Amino acid sequence: MKLVIQRVTEASVSIGGELHSSIGSGLMILVGVAEGDTPDDVRWLSAKAVAMRIFPDEAGVMNRSLLDVGGDMLAVSQFTLCASTKKGNRPSYVHAAGHDIAIPLYEMFCAECGRLMGREVRKGVFGADMQVALVNDGPVTIVIDSRLRD
Repeated sequence: MKLVIQRVTEASVSIGGELHSSIGSGLMILVGVAEGDTPDDVRWLSAKAVAMRIFPDEAGVMNRSLLDVGGDMLAVSQFTLCASTKKGNRPSYVHAAGHDIAIPLYEMFCAECGRLMGREVRKGVFGADMQVALVNDGPVTIVIDSRLRD
């Protein structure tokens, strides 16, 4: 499972020109679920995401987490994070999990982050053609792959 975590001052998801969800200051997270991912990957990544110290303290040092600053989270499923680009110029998505695996794990990620934060995680719509807008703060962008945790 892969996450692209971006510290934002605001982020939103629109579908068909209509605003679906939005947040203020917090984290915009793209979630890629690959074949072989498990609930253990979800638990590890959700704990990392909410506790990652990428918000500035009073000295301007990235020393605070989303929990510390009371920020919001917007999580959007994105199978393209699982792209293989080894051959040619057209990415292959054969390693992305199918809907039967990806949807429950994405929903579990959102629910677990919400439980850890004590509030709802805003979401996109799995499989929808979404337009994602954000203002990256810093810019701060972190990529985490659960398969690289050891």
